[in-house]
Amino acid sequence: MKGTLTQNGQDSEATSENVLAALSGKEFFWLDLDDSAQDGTVAELLGVHFKFHPLAVTAAEKFAVRPRFDDYDDFVYLAARGADPHDTGEAEVHCFWTDRYIVTVHRGDCPSVMAVRNRIDQHHIATNNASPQIVIVYLIVNALVDGFFPVLNDFDDKIDALEDDILKQPTEEQLGVLFDMKRSLMNMRKVIAPQRDMMASINAGVSDVPGMTDEAARYFRDLYDHLIRLADLVDSYRDLLSSVMDTHLSTVSNRLNVVMKQLAIIATVFLPLSWLTGFFGQNFGFLVNHLITRTWTFYVIGLGTEVVAVGLLYILFKRRGWLGGPTV
Repeated sequence: MKGTLTQNGQDSEATSENVLAALSGKEFFWLDLDDSAQDGTVAELLGVHFKFHPLAVTAAEKFAVRPRFDDYDDFVYLAARGADPHDTGEAEVHCFWTDRYIVTVHRGDCPSVMAVRNRIDQHHIATNNASPQIVIVYLIVNALVDGFFPVLNDFDDKIDALEDDILKQPTEEQLGVLFDMKRSLMNMRKVIAPQRDMMASINAGVSDVPGMTDEAARYFRDLYDHLIRLADLVDSYRDLLSSVMDTHLSTVSNRLNVVMKQLAIIATVFLPLSWLTGFFGQNFGFLVNHLITRTWTFYVIGLGTEVVAVGLLYILFKRRGWLGGPTV
């Protein structure tokens, strides 16, 4: 079993002897467990020794789950997630806590848990007479939630750069990037929205949260405010991506129209030329006898009619504005 036991400000390895000794005592402790091995030892410890409800233990074994908050008779279970753009699975923490201890479960080197361990004594919530378990839960969830802001800031920069590139030269690769970004936003919304609702239920006092005080409730309301801001950002970026996608499609359509207009102009220019050359190229006796004996007919009728046709088409295109000029 891999983990860290924190008691009386001292960290020690979470061996079976240390955990059972802390559990049998009366002092508060924080047990942080790493379930990367997924060999069932963490589930056995939670179910057999801590006697947590089997449903909560089973929920803690599954990761990439919907954030949730469950109130049991003698403990509270909470699953919180943060930003994980690379799908590392290291931005999810499951918390069990009572009045005397708190147990957190994660997989891998969770940056949020490491950040809490480094700053737990310096944060101002710890000096406002808040219970230690509330301090730990708040700091962990706060670190997970705040992890979304830099990711969304990068999204903002990527959207601006992508929009500029689309206006310059739209490509199919950009359309693939748009779909990937939209999928990432949807995945973040699936985490942020239920986590916002979970925090709303905690602030509403629907469940009895061990260690919650009026002062601590202010910090959880601040978390709720952060989640509302994140949900609004995700919705605005999703709408912005939709508009960028519409811009891409309209730009491609406009470029296609320009190409079609150019091809139509070329085809229209060659239409009278083809008719003239086809007409005078007929091997009828009248045409051969009346035109072949005169030199000027080649220049006047043969070439002159074609030049006149091209000139008339140019004037027509110019008046219609097809060559870029104003429409007359």
